[in-house]
Amino acid sequence: MLSELENNFSVLEKKILGLYKKYKNLSEKHAELSDELQKLKEDHAEEKRRNQILVEENKELKLYSAISGNAEHNRLMKNHINRLVKEIDMCVSELQNSGL
Repeated sequence: MLSELENNFSVLEKKILGLYKKYKNLSEKHAELSDELQKLKEDHAEEKRRNQILVEENKELKLYSAISGNAEHNRLMKNHINRLVKEIDMCVSELQNSGL
């Protein structure tokens, strides 16, 4: 009976050690994946920022092209001016409504 208990205890101890090793490996893998996720999030944010800069530069280039007389971009220039005029009209309207 005592030998059977010792044997069961030994088997249980081996299983616990096996589970501990698996837990440790999973913890390390989790830490690695967390670090990788953080780096990917940072990279994504940087790429998003760079994309926004490129979008703005593209808008500016189209605007400069329209200003320089490029026939393709005349419509773009008219739309841009219309947006600016509407924005100015809204500002003037707000100023009039506020009593200034």
